[in-house]
Amino acid sequence: MAISLNKGGAFNLTKKEPSLKKIIIGLGWEMKTENILDLDASVFLLGNNGKLPAEEYFVFYNNLKSPDSSVQHTGDNRTGAGDGDDEMILANLTLINSAIKEIIIVVSIHEASVRRHKFGLLKDAYVRILDEETKREVLRYDLDAEFNDDTDVEFGRLRLEEDGWHFIASGIGSNMGLGGYVDMYA
Repeated sequence: MAISLNKGGAFNLTKKEPSLKKIIIGLGWEMKTENILDLDASVFLLGNNGKLPAEEYFVFYNNLKSPDSSVQHTGDNRTGAGDGDDEMILANLTLINSAIKEIIIVVSIHEASVRRHKFGLLKDAYVRILDEETKREVLRYDLDAEFNDDTDVEFGRLRLEEDGWHFIASGIGSNMGLGGYVDMYA
């Protein structure tokens, strides 16, 4: 049975799941209305200084793979239609460049200000970690409805600490857009 995390909760993947090497980061959401929102999952692979070592470590719909091929975006779902994960990130924890100490998982609404879209139009948003080999759900963080007026949300973080990789359910909303995250981490 998967571990369910609350906002701010953490889980030591390396210690509690020692055989876990390849993971799927699944992100999903449903619409409250018949509007169609184009949500984009993005991943920032950061070094000790909290910055991208190079722009190629920003993995998103226009750069689907990190330079070390350890993290791969499976592609942009422009409608969020259907059940299950709307966007997925694959990560091989054993291949991640040793300079990377943290991976930030962000979901932003494409052209949110132009279209006047906010996370308040969504329901049942979540991030989950699955074992890529067995497809078993290891952990899940269901975001609550506190992001009504936000256009982007940091769903979670993977942080490399002395005792291995930890997942932190961050749940931090903002209105800075994807460009704001790029500016912060570049």
